[in-house]
Amino acid sequence: MALCVLIAGLSSCSVKSRIKRADKKYAIGEYYDAAEMYKQLYGRINPKQDRSLKARIAFSQGECYRILNNSKAVNSYKNAIRYKYQDSIVYLHYAQVLQYQAKYGEAEKNYSIYLEKHPDDYVARAGQYACRQMPEWKKETTRYVVSPAKEFNQKRTSNFAPAFIGKEGDAVMFTSNRQEQNTGGKKKLKRASPVTGAQSFCLYSARKDAAGKWQEIHLADGLYGESESDGENENDSTSAKSGQAELGVCCFTEDGKTMYFTYSCPINGQDLGAKIYTSSRASGEWAEPQEVKLFKDSSITVGHPSINATGDTLYFVSDAPGGLGGKDIWMAELEGSDWVNPQNLGPRINTSGDEMYPCIHPNGSLFFASNGHPGYGGLDIFKAERDTLSERIDTIPVNWLVFNMGTPFNSNGDDFGITFIGNSQNGMFSTNRGQLKKGYDEIYSFELPEMVFIIEGNVNDNNSEPIADAQIRIVGNDGTNSKVAVRRDGTYKIKINRDVKYVLMASARGYLNEKAILTTENLKDSKIYQQYFTLAPISKPVKMDNIFYEFGKWTLTPQSETGLQSLVKLLNDNPNITIELASHTDCVGDSLSNKTLSEKRAETVVNYLIKSGIEKERLTPKGYGESLPVIVDAVLHKQYPYLPQGQVLDDTFIKTLTPNRQEECNQINRRTEFKVLKTTYKLY
Repeated sequence: MALCVLIAGLSSCSVKSRIKRADKKYAIGEYYDAAEMYKQLYGRINPKQDRSLKARIAFSQGECYRILNNSKAVNSYKNAIRYKYQDSIVYLHYAQVLQYQAKYGEAEKNYSIYLEKHPDDYVARAGQYACRQMPEWKKETTRYVVSPAKEFNQKRTSNFAPAFIGKEGDAVMFTSNRQEQNTGGKKKLKRASPVTGAQSFCLYSARKDAAGKWQEIHLADGLYGESESDGENENDSTSAKSGQAELGVCCFTEDGKTMYFTYSCPINGQDLGAKIYTSSRASGEWAEPQEVKLFKDSSITVGHPSINATGDTLYFVSDAPGGLGGKDIWMAELEGSDWVNPQNLGPRINTSGDEMYPCIHPNGSLFFASNGHPGYGGLDIFKAERDTLSERIDTIPVNWLVFNMGTPFNSNGDDFGITFIGNSQNGMFSTNRGQLKKGYDEIYSFELPEMVFIIEGNVNDNNSEPIADAQIRIVGNDGTNSKVAVRRDGTYKIKINRDVKYVLMASARGYLNEKAILTTENLKDSKIYQQYFTLAPISKPVKMDNIFYEFGKWTLTPQSETGLQSLVKLLNDNPNITIELASHTDCVGDSLSNKTLSEKRAETVVNYLIKSGIEKERLTPKGYGESLPVIVDAVLHKQYPYLPQGQVLDDTFIKTLTPNRQEECNQINRRTEFKVLKTTYKLY
């Protein structure tokens, strides 16, 4: 019995010592090794004997997996909740990893549970809001086009945080943990990092050849020498042996001659955090790097540098005192050769979550990644623009307006590390979409296609025949004022500008003008406008379509509104013409009654036009009754082949036809027309 007690005591001591070592691994950032140790410990703890300890180990395991973007975090947090982990933070982190896996409904429930005790927590409220908005967000997309940059991605490795060297976009440097090749093509195998469980990260570069193709990728020249141990070191910062330095997340001055990058190296078993170093190009290689000192306290971790276009402001990431929690974005200013006045960008940018990977665009916009603002899950890419209504006052930083970049940039996974080619809206970014289970990051390219606006159509006469010598005048409120000749077939195509109101006027010798109005204001995508013009001839009567009267009366029907408004528009488009408005009947019934009916119908149309704002002096009503039957032209003959071209549709001819065809001819004769009387009204 005593032996059993002794064995149990030794086992308990063993568990406690293992927990202590795992906690130490976690404290110094060796999350991969810590997760493995917590995993082993979790299976050895009996929940009946120590339920709270099992919950705590499950939570710690979940924390490691969450930081490593490992999907196993979901089950770990679930187990912590199952065994009644006491700190409500478990619900926040459980919600975050659920959102990371696009389980938005479950994530929202756990955000809500956390908010019951922490109603003012911004990150939780942002997560809850994002989960609720996700159905709507999924319907929206921006005009950007993204695709994997296959030249830089290698299987079973992470490749991320690209940065263009100079503004031409023909050279790039990025972070990767790919394995190097020894002489003979054999890979240099290095011991995996205790932080990530993967190979150490290094900076790699590539250039385009004369044909615009990316050439071979290689380690950044001048930054790496020969490995002192060829990977034989223990690479464990808890031991006395030094681990291997990691370089990554870099940026360049506008001329591409100076770079800033993140440097991290455990020394004598102690993790001293990351630093920012700088190097200048000399003879095609990068010179010996020098540390950039941003804080007086050298123990403060800094990284992820981004330099502005003028080279006098450096944006970076730090967990320095005075921040808002997690990792924050800071800035410092260049004074002589020193970086001074480091300051936190404030609560518009930073949250209690993590804000990382800043990128300052030459136009002054700040792009960054955050898991604290409302997003799709994991890290999302955000754009911040200066709030011009709240500029800097003395030492108070400029405020920012922050926008989620939306899809296709952001996904439920991590999207981060954006960079731009010069002053353009094209570039690259990093993402682990499609790689969540494998845990690898990939580089994607993106471009913002030019927004193109085009007007196209044709100019025909009222018989649908093209008018070859027509012209279109286009006038815009941006100062545009030009004429475009249509093609021989009457078609035209005009490229126009964004955010402009346009007036188009089609005209041709011997025809009335026709006007159209359109705008390209507030459009979010390219658009082709279809605009067709039908010009009425000046020299002959024009039949008005869709003018209807009640049977045997002169009252207009509601169906006539469209046709009447077309005539109002024509008169407004041609303010110097006067017209005769003529009404015709068929030959059925008494001729005197038909004439009276047609006169009243013409007057009814004229009265409508006057009420619509057309001057009375421009309008002459005329009722012809049955006295001017239609003469069949080529268009009418094509529509009714049994009607000979040139035939007058009088009573004598109509009576030779079948009853159905007689009615068709009567319908043709029943018409309302207008013809131009003068084209000089109020010109003189």
